[in-house]
Amino acid sequence: MRSGAAWLITDTDPGDVFTPERLSEEHRLIARTAQEFVANEVAPALTELEKKNWTVARTLVARAGELGLIGVDVPEALGGVGLDKAAAIVVGEAVGEAASFATTFGAQTGLAIIPILCFGTPAQQRQYLPRIVSGELIGAYCLSESGSGSDALSAHAKATRQPDGSWVLTGEKMWITNGGFADVFIVFAKVDGEQFSAFIVERGFAGVASGKEEHKMGLHGSSTTPIVLQDAKVPAANLLGEVGRGHKIAFNVLNYGRFKLAAMCTGGARGTVGEAARYALGRRQFGQPIASFGAIRQKLADMTMRLYAVESMLFRTTGLIDAAIESAGAGGDGATVAAALEEFAIEASLLKVSSSEMVDFVVDENVQIHGGNGFVADYPAERRYRDARVNRIFEGTNEINRLILPGTLIKRGLKGALALIPAAKAVRDELMTVAPPDAAPAAMDAVAGARRTAAALRKTVLVAVGLAMETLGESLTNEQEILMALADLMIEAFAADSAALRAAQAAAASHPLAALHADAASVIAHDAGLRAEVTARTLFGSMLKGDAQRTALAALRRVLKVPPVDTMAARRRIADEVTSRRAYPFSA
Repeated sequence: MRSGAAWLITDTDPGDVFTPERLSEEHRLIARTAQEFVANEVAPALTELEKKNWTVARTLVARAGELGLIGVDVPEALGGVGLDKAAAIVVGEAVGEAASFATTFGAQTGLAIIPILCFGTPAQQRQYLPRIVSGELIGAYCLSESGSGSDALSAHAKATRQPDGSWVLTGEKMWITNGGFADVFIVFAKVDGEQFSAFIVERGFAGVASGKEEHKMGLHGSSTTPIVLQDAKVPAANLLGEVGRGHKIAFNVLNYGRFKLAAMCTGGARGTVGEAARYALGRRQFGQPIASFGAIRQKLADMTMRLYAVESMLFRTTGLIDAAIESAGAGGDGATVAAALEEFAIEASLLKVSSSEMVDFVVDENVQIHGGNGFVADYPAERRYRDARVNRIFEGTNEINRLILPGTLIKRGLKGALALIPAAKAVRDELMTVAPPDAAPAAMDAVAGARRTAAALRKTVLVAVGLAMETLGESLTNEQEILMALADLMIEAFAADSAALRAAQAAAASHPLAALHADAASVIAHDAGLRAEVTARTLFGSMLKGDAQRTALAALRRVLKVPPVDTMAARRRIADEVTSRRAYPFSA
């Protein structure tokens, strides 16, 4: 089994990567079921949802349960369908087309189910999971407070053990999705004000109440309220996990939430690309469709390529998680799932940042393509735009996730869980050897060029991380600007590597769109390489001076050589395919 972040230090065979093109017929069937549900039942109800009609929301959740969409990756013994995480991802992508309902659905399928599945006792699982999976019970996740959003472990909610073993919870949780109509809440509180712990709390327990609906920028069709606990009485049996171990639950659930959020972002972006293409073909200016203009074609191509990159990362990570669960055996029980989610926490954070920023870019360009029509509620572009913004805040802000990325990577390297330090040393030794003058680069095809650039990007990450550790030592944890720049390098490397491997796989399989895959991967890798060079130069300039800085910059020039690519021609070919299909062309 590959470990988390192993892609950074070890070459990956394209045949070992899971991609959308490798979805099984069973995956495609569940995807079609979800797509039809969203198109035929959710989309017509969006206006009613935005009127805060939570009866409609409950009906839709129950219908999703009836179709098997809520418990797609929950064991059959607990009421689920018993499929893999790939099945859950294709369902998440389909639901992502309706962002407000996707938020409701995500809280149900991830934030409510995963804590009980991974950390609940058998009795708790039997009591709650079948009814959550069926949609009979609506779930919610109560972690954030007004004074502890990103710093979740500083929560002030308290849990006091009673003489009979039961608990009394006091406090207020904020920004709770499904808060206005949920039946079951996963609540985090500190036992005796110190030991961070989790509890399963029912709305019917004395002292549990919802506050007023928040007036939000977007996602008007989802419920967001405070949850108020006024000496709430919770049975002893409803402690989730162990006292003082709530952080394990919180962080693993957030890993899954970040992973699933990426699916909903790619699904929403996919629909947006198609919407933009259709509008551009129908909107005429100066006697011709605006889709024929180079400026619009470039937008459609960039939207498509950014989606392709994130989609490639998402499915690659999905395959890694499913392989980890399968190799561990135990029928995919909760402990196995939790271990796999923890192992790939770095990839989950990479996906959370890249997917939320990708969909923001896509919906923004969609508004721009629509022009004035994109700014009015008569067109879906306006709703997509306001609904997407919160994704950069959900599941830990992007800033927090950028700080997590290099921090987690370095911790794993220092503990020996990942051969990071030997790999960084090997790259440094390679760069310090005397090399002959560069020969003229041999001709290579687009995919080979993309893979070469991706490999160089991975080495650049190793050089930068190793230099930061050596130069700053323990003080690195306080250098947030440097940590965020390292995270950006990691994102560029994972995106380029995943896109290049997917394109290589398509070429090896003689996929009908193999040439288009090659175009996408070559531009993604090329542009990532150029951005990474600027980021790395900025890093070296901030950490080093004089001869040390010049030596580091010379090493960067040696490692990060980006082959020239005719990106304009590639973008035109991608845009032509988008407009001819009136849709995202890489849909599996």
